[in-house]
Amino acid sequence: MDKIGASMAKAVLGVIGGSGIYELPGLENVVEKQIASPWGEPSAPLKIGEIAGLPIVFLSRHRAGHQLSPSGINYRANIDVLKRAGVTDLVSLSACGSFKEELLPGTFVLVDQFIDRTHNRASSFFGNGCVAHVSMAHPVSPRLRIYLAEAAAAEDIPIARSGTYVCMEGPQFSTLAESLTYKQLGYSVIGMTNMPEAKLAREAEICYATVAMVTDFDCWHPDHDAVTVQDIIRVLTANADKAKRLVARLARDFPREHEPCPIGSDRALETAIITAPEARDPDVLKKLDAVAGRVLKQ
Repeated sequence: MDKIGASMAKAVLGVIGGSGIYELPGLENVVEKQIASPWGEPSAPLKIGEIAGLPIVFLSRHRAGHQLSPSGINYRANIDVLKRAGVTDLVSLSACGSFKEELLPGTFVLVDQFIDRTHNRASSFFGNGCVAHVSMAHPVSPRLRIYLAEAAAAEDIPIARSGTYVCMEGPQFSTLAESLTYKQLGYSVIGMTNMPEAKLAREAEICYATVAMVTDFDCWHPDHDAVTVQDIIRVLTANADKAKRLVARLARDFPREHEPCPIGSDRALETAIITAPEARDPDVLKKLDAVAGRVLKQ
């Protein structure tokens, strides 16, 4: 991988397709590549190609046919192989439920905050042998979110420009009490996959943004029945078409040189590693070669 500075790097746009998005139509000159990761097996082989001349790396989060449960996804391997493929900016396309009347099914929410309610997933590349603490105060790259907003406007796709995404463990949907609690807390949407994905992207110094695609009102809404998979699939199909248009427009207008993130997403490790160099475990460092190689080799 090219280790030139973030300010000089070519932009490579990564796209993670969630529920209903198992491929990316419009991707040209596609090469399917299985990249090995020391963190295990990623969700699927990467599909590497381009749209409007911009390098694109696509990963199906749940694998074709939706084989992987939210709790069964190897999030560390996914982010690691995207980093190895040179991804600088990563867009997560994710189905979600809504807690707000104005966020109707079919609306896209450009999430700017997350609440992590997962409890069964490896959530960091770092640990014993090499400890690091990255800032997650602002988990979404603001520049990437602006480009997504502009692309949505150009395609007449209804969006909310901000919102808080609560990530539950799943795979069951919420109880009514949970749904009402999250609504009263002011959260915007709920999903099962964007944590620890956003945390790992930050640790890998990849700019990250979520397009949360509303499929339903969860179960809090008094005028709607409990959520069913059949209801969600109907909306997923329409959302997938809009998501493909959104990505195509984003790629067309996206800068060809990676722009340094104003909040330092792409430099998150510069002040994060606390373990003294002489105390770092060599075996752990080998696994971190892609994620943290930029700072570990300084």
